[in-house]
Amino acid sequence: MSLHADEHGFHARDRFDWPLFICATLIAVIGIVNLYSATSVAKAALTELYLNQIYWMVAGGILAVAAASIDYRHIERFAYVIYAGGLVMLVLVLVLARDIRGSARWIPIGSFGFQPSEFMKLCLAIALAKYIHDDPHAEGRTLRDLAAPAALAAVPMLLVLKQPDLGTALILGLILVSVLGLSRIQWKSLLTIFVTAIVALPLVWNYGLKDYQRMRVTSFLNPEADIRGAGWHAHHARIAIGNGGFLGQGYMKGTQNQYLFLPDQYSDFPFPVFAEDWGFLGTMVLFGLYGFLILWAIRIASQAKNRFGAVLAVGVGAMIFWQSFFNLGMVSGILPVVGVPLPLFSYGGSSVFTNMIGLGLLMNISMRRYSYAGADSRLLRL
Repeated sequence: MSLHADEHGFHARDRFDWPLFICATLIAVIGIVNLYSATSVAKAALTELYLNQIYWMVAGGILAVAAASIDYRHIERFAYVIYAGGLVMLVLVLVLARDIRGSARWIPIGSFGFQPSEFMKLCLAIALAKYIHDDPHAEGRTLRDLAAPAALAAVPMLLVLKQPDLGTALILGLILVSVLGLSRIQWKSLLTIFVTAIVALPLVWNYGLKDYQRMRVTSFLNPEADIRGAGWHAHHARIAIGNGGFLGQGYMKGTQNQYLFLPDQYSDFPFPVFAEDWGFLGTMVLFGLYGFLILWAIRIASQAKNRFGAVLAVGVGAMIFWQSFFNLGMVSGILPVVGVPLPLFSYGGSSVFTNMIGLGLLMNISMRRYSYAGADSRLLRL
C-alpha cells in the first residue's frame, strides 16, 4: 500500500494531515535545539548527542511513513502477532540486557541500546484496539469482561517491572485505563476496582517497590529532607524552571545547565533546560504544542471510520499524554521522579522510534477517515 492511492482510489496526499505533521515537527525541532543547549558544556562524549538525535529523527520519520502507508486494517489482522512479538522482546531483555545504573532495560545491538519496553507501549495499544474492536459491548462491562484486556496489560507490566522500570509500567497501565475509560463499565465493577486498588497500595509500597523507588516518593513528599541525595534531581530542576522567569535567561545561558547542576539534562530532564533558557513564555508555547497534539489525536479518534482505528488513536494519544504528564510533573515537583522520557524531546533512539511510529499510525487513521464506505461512525461510544 503506497502513500499515493489505496484500493478505494483515495489519494493520501490529498488527505495528508498537515496540522499533525507541523505540530510534531515543531516539537521535534525544538527538542533538538534544546538538546544542543543541554549538552553544550557537558563531557565531550555528550556534545554530539544532538547529531544522534537528528539521525534517529530521520530514521523515525522513515518508520512513520511506513506506518502511515500500510492500511491500518492490515495492522489489525496482525495485532496479536505484534503484541506477542513485543512480549518476546521483553523476555529477551531478561536474558540479554546489560545493567546500566541498576536497571537492565536495553538490549545491545552494536553501539545502539534497543529498549523493547518503549515499543511495548504501541504493541499494547494495538492489541487493546483489536480486542475492543472484536468485542463491542452494548451493555456495561463487568469484571469478567475486563479480565482479558487487563491481562493484556498485566503481562508486559510485570515483565517491565522485573527490569525494573516503574515509569514505563505505569504508562502501560494508564494506556489500558485510558482505552477502557471510553467503554461502558458497570458502577459495581468500578467500585470493586477502586477498593481493591486502595487495599493493594500498602502491599505495593512494602513489597512491589525497590528501595530507591520508595526514596523517590519520600523525597517528593518531603523535598528538603535529602536535597544532596534522592532529592537532588527534582530540587535543581525546580530551581532551573524558576530561574527562567518570564522570558528566560537566553539560549544556552541557563546557569543550572551551564554549571552542570542538572543531571540527566538530555534524557529525563530536558524540560528544565528549556524552561531556564526560554522562560514562562517559551514553556507555554511548548505546552500548547503538546496540548494540540493530544487533542488532535482525540479528534482523529472521533473521525475514524472503524472501532479499531478509533481505539488505536486513543491509545497512541494516551501514550503521548501520560509520558508528557509524568515527565513534566516530575521535573516541576508535582509528581515523584520516575524515568519517563518527554516525547520527541528527550534523547533516546527507542523513544524517538516509538513516538514516530505512533504518529505515523495517527496519520494513517486520519488519512483514511473518508475512504471506508459504510463504516460505523459511532466510535467513541464503545
